[in-house]
This record gives sequence, C-alpha cells and structure tokens, in this order.
Amino acid sequence: MNTPTVLLFCVIAFVVGAILFGAIAFFMGIAYRKRGAEAEIGSAEEQAKKILNDAAKAAETKKKEALIEAKDEIHRLRTEADKDLKDRRSEVFRQERRIQQKEESLDRKLENLEKKDEQLQEKLRQAEDKLQEAEVIKKSQIDSLERISGLTAEQAKDQLLTELENELAHEKAMKVASYEQQTKDEAEAKARDLLSLAISRCAADHVSEATVSVVPLPNDEMKGRIIGREGRNIRTLETLTGVDLIIDDTPEAITLSCFDPVRREIARQSLEKLISDGRIHPARIEEMVEKSRREVEQKIRAAGEQAVLETNVHGLHHELVKLLGRLRYRTSYGQNVLNHSIEVSFLAGIMAAELGVDEALAKRAGLLHDIGKALNHEIEGSHVEIGVDVCRKYKESPEVLHAIEAHHGDVEPKTVVACLVQAADAVSAARPAARRENLENYIKRLEKLEEIACSFEGVEKSFAIQAGREIRIMVKPEVINDEKMVLVARDIVQKIENELDYPGQIKVSVIRESRAIDFAK
Repeated sequence: MNTPTVLLFCVIAFVVGAILFGAIAFFMGIAYRKRGAEAEIGSAEEQAKKILNDAAKAAETKKKEALIEAKDEIHRLRTEADKDLKDRRSEVFRQERRIQQKEESLDRKLENLEKKDEQLQEKLRQAEDKLQEAEVIKKSQIDSLERISGLTAEQAKDQLLTELENELAHEKAMKVASYEQQTKDEAEAKARDLLSLAISRCAADHVSEATVSVVPLPNDEMKGRIIGREGRNIRTLETLTGVDLIIDDTPEAITLSCFDPVRREIARQSLEKLISDGRIHPARIEEMVEKSRREVEQKIRAAGEQAVLETNVHGLHHELVKLLGRLRYRTSYGQNVLNHSIEVSFLAGIMAAELGVDEALAKRAGLLHDIGKALNHEIEGSHVEIGVDVCRKYKESPEVLHAIEAHHGDVEPKTVVACLVQAADAVSAARPAARRENLENYIKRLEKLEEIACSFEGVEKSFAIQAGREIRIMVKPEVINDEKMVLVARDIVQKIENELDYPGQIKVSVIRESRAIDFAK
C-alpha cells in the first residue's frame, strides 16, 4: 500500500474518530445538563415549599395581630360610647333639673301675678268709688259756684277764653315786637356790612342822560343848508329818523329831540356825517341815515358783547347779547340801563360770593333783570313780563326767570339769588345822582304814601319825610294801644309794598303819644 492511501485512511480514521468523540461528548453533556436541571428543579421546589411555609406563618401572624388590633379598637370605641352616653345622660339630667326649676319659678310668679291682679282689681274698685264720689262733690261745688257767681259753666268758660285770648294777643304782640326788633337788628347789621362791602368793591360813575342831543355846526350858514330849499332837507331827515330837529337862535348848534335814544343817535351821526361831507340833499341824507343805522347796530352788538365780557357771564344767546347792547340807548329816570344792569350784576355777584351762593348765577340774573326794557317800546306789557318771556324763549334757567320776575316785587322772592338781585337793583338805583325823578311823579308818590298811611283806623296824621324814604304816623292813643302799634306798622308796610312803586326802601315809624293833664287851682 502506498503512502497516499495510508494517509487517506489515516485522515478518514481521524475524522471518524473526531465525529465519534463529538457525539459522545454531546450526549454526555446532555446527560449532565439533565441531571443539573433536575437538581435545580428539586432545589426550586424545596425553596418554593419553604417560601409557602414562611408565607403561611407570616399570614397567621398578621391574622393574629389584626385580631388583636380589632379587639383593641372595639374596646376603645365601646369605652368612648359608654363615656358619651354617660355625658348625655348627665346633660339630660341637668336640663331636666333646670326645666323643673323654671317651672317652679313660673308657678311662683303666676301666684304673685294672681295676687297682684286681685290687689289691682281692688284698687280699681276703690278708685271708681272715689271718682264717683269726686264727681258728686264736683257737681255740688259747680252748683254752688253757679249760685254764687250768677254764671253758668258755659258762660264762665267763654269769659275765661275771652280773657285768655286778650292776654295771648298782648303776649303775641310783645313777642312779635321783640323777635322782629331782634331780627331786624341782626339782619340790618349783616346787610349793612354786606352792602357796604359790595358797594365799596363796585364803585361806578353815574351821569344822568337827557332826551336831547346838541350837534355843533361850523357856522350859521350851515343851518340854511340843513333846512334846504322849502325845508325839504330837514323834512327828509326828520321823516327818515323820527327825530325833531330844533333850529333856533342858538349860535352854531342844532338840537335833536327824541325820547328814543337809538333814533336820536342815528340822527346825530347822520347829521355829523352830512356836515362833514358838505353835500346835503335828500338822496345823500337817505344814504347817510342808512349808513348810520348800520353803524349803530354794530355799536349795539359791540356794547352787548362788551357787557358780557365785563361781567364774565358765559353762554348767553346771541339775541340776548344784542338786546343787552340796545340797553345802551335806554334810560330809566335818566340812568343808562346798560350801565345799571352791569352794576347790578357786579353787586349781586359780590354779595352772592360773600354769602356762599352761586356767584355766576347771581351775575347772570343781575345782568338780565332789565332786559325787557330793550323791547318795551315794541311789545305790550311791563318790562318784567317782557324780560321773563324773552329769557324763557332763549332757554334761560328757572332761577334766572324767577329773579327777573321778582326784582320789582311782582312776585314773592323764593330764592336767595332773587333777593340779591332785588337788593342790588335798589342799591344801584338809589345811589346819589344815579336817577332823577319827575317833580310831578315825586309829589304824587309822596301824596299816595301819606294817603295809604291815613287809610287805617286810628291814624291821626302822617308825614312823608326824607324825600319819601320815611313816613312818620301819629296814631290816636285811645284807639291804638302799645301792642297794636306793632301790628298797625306791619299792615301799613304790607299795603305800601303792594300798592306803591318806589326806589330803595321806606321806613315806617308809628308814634303814639299819651298825656295826663290836670289843673292846680
């Protein structure tokens, strides 16, 4: 056998041997693993049995402990329940004792009340007996008094009421006089201080205005030119302006006469323009009159705006502003109405500020109080009624309307602002040189004042003095006593306020003179 074959057989033998060895080792490993697994299974079973035994023992222990704790808890709850029950029984027992005590107390009180009720009933019976006895005694005494006095009970009552009424009238008159004097003293002192302060803070110049205007001429020849051929120029000027031109012997001057200041101002400006221009004929006169009328309208509007700015009154309707400007050409007893309205506005505002009242409202009412005088030549009615209607038309407040309505006493003032406007109007009108009054009207006012005073029963004489600002009344002492003097003075004052128009205020002095006369022989 050759070497390769041997080698082949050796290799084959080696491979077969290796396969056999591997198979044997594999089966041996399987057997070994089986024995190990069986050993591990047996060990796990033993361990599981051991764990089950331990768990059973632990469960038994826990069971015993739980039973012990449950028994303890039951014992504790039973103890607490017994204690609570015991406390509740004690509280019920106490409540029962308190209720029992209250019932006993109520029984005692009821017994006392019954005793007191019996005593009260006894006293009531005694009182009724005594009342009946007193009624019998009273009746017998009244009968005795009626026999002694000769008067019945009703007659005596009427006599007592009459005497009491007379005494009360006397006391009333004395109290009225006392309180009235005290109130007058305090009010006069306060009003005097307030008015003096307002007047001192509102100093104004007064110049009485006339109803005529004088236009200077450069020479007397101009008079003839103004008259014109057959008087056509002067007739044209008078027709267009409604003003009377008085051409007399006054050198180098023409007088314009008209009670309407606006017309007189238009005529004055027109005439001055014509004199300055030199061309005087009807067509030129008509042109100048129209131009002057426009200028006067502008001045009226400017005067109204200036018055509003000066008094610091805001929110006035533009038509009211225009009417205020027209007051510049209105006069009352020679006093310029616009200046008077501005002064009243200032005075009312100052007094309102001192009293703590609405100053703006007082100024507004004072400025508008105479607004009706701007239209009284065109609309029928007093300037008060016209002013109220105009201001109501332009949405003024009720307070302003009431102040306008009450500033001459047409209605009773109901607000402080109305009283202040009334006082400011009187102060402005009563200032020296503020107004002038027609002599005939002045005399008639004094005569009316004395007539009112003499119309009362018991008045002997009356004398108007101090230019009608005071009236002294002599009364008959046998008709009017000291107590009735107060009432007579009040009645006279009320009648003067209702029937007489006058500036400022009038002092009424009632004088009663008593004389005792005897003769020594």
